[in-house]
Amino acid sequence: MDKVKIALQYIMPKHLVSRLVGKLAAAQLGKVTTFFISWFIKQYKIDMSEARQSDPKAYKSFNQFFTRPLKAGIRPLCEDENMLAHPVDGAVSQLGPIEAGEIFQAKGHSYSTLALLGDQPKDAERFEDGDFATIYLAPKDYHRLHMPIKGTLSKMTYVPGDLFSVNPLTAENVPGLFARNERVVAIFETEVGPIAMVLVGATIVASIETVWAGTVTPPAGKQVFTWEYPTEGEDAITLEKGAEMGRFKLGSTIVMCFEKGAIEKFADDVEPQSVTRMGAPFAHITR
Repeated sequence: MDKVKIALQYIMPKHLVSRLVGKLAAAQLGKVTTFFISWFIKQYKIDMSEARQSDPKAYKSFNQFFTRPLKAGIRPLCEDENMLAHPVDGAVSQLGPIEAGEIFQAKGHSYSTLALLGDQPKDAERFEDGDFATIYLAPKDYHRLHMPIKGTLSKMTYVPGDLFSVNPLTAENVPGLFARNERVVAIFETEVGPIAMVLVGATIVASIETVWAGTVTPPAGKQVFTWEYPTEGEDAITLEKGAEMGRFKLGSTIVMCFEKGAIEKFADDVEPQSVTRMGAPFAHITR
């Protein structure tokens, strides 16, 4: 059955389906929208007591519900200056060293940092022999993305690609999954060097947004787009630790890359399959 699920992903019109679902998710359909939101909450056992608005009727569209903000204080931020904070709610897929320019995906599969970052050699060089962490966001999770440390945006790259599902089954069976799916790469300059925050699209992920650019996907065509930003002066975009940096409209994955020596070690409870909560201690940084 698993082989059938994977085979279907190769042949289905993933972009067309995703764009159609995106239009439906953005539509304001009154009682129909409320019914579907209520069904989704029940189906995925979503804890709405954490949401700022717990009543399904409060959301005019499914997108509003899916990117719902949480109540103030529900995710305490790790204030330790020697620690990175978790950027998202989700579950660790994989983490560890970047070895010979390769990032481990799942048993039998890896992909290159160069491919992940949109074939930008200078960007890939900055993370040579560094570390990575991949976190999967399930449908039930909170889908806003936050900064693990204070950083100033220096570059954003949009990379077109496939829209395979990014669930664990697909990660185990589709080679180079995170480097072949549509994605947005944001590179921040921080006190521990550059950090790449790679927002990976997936089947029925209607769009990826950032707080500085709004909706980044889907632009037309199959071209890689890059934007460079000033890191000093009035126009510099600096986000504090814990600040929102983007969001997914429907679930996906984030891959983070760190330069060599930036991470002393990941927190003791951070390992593959461990649950993540935005703001909790994530990794010890090297001072």
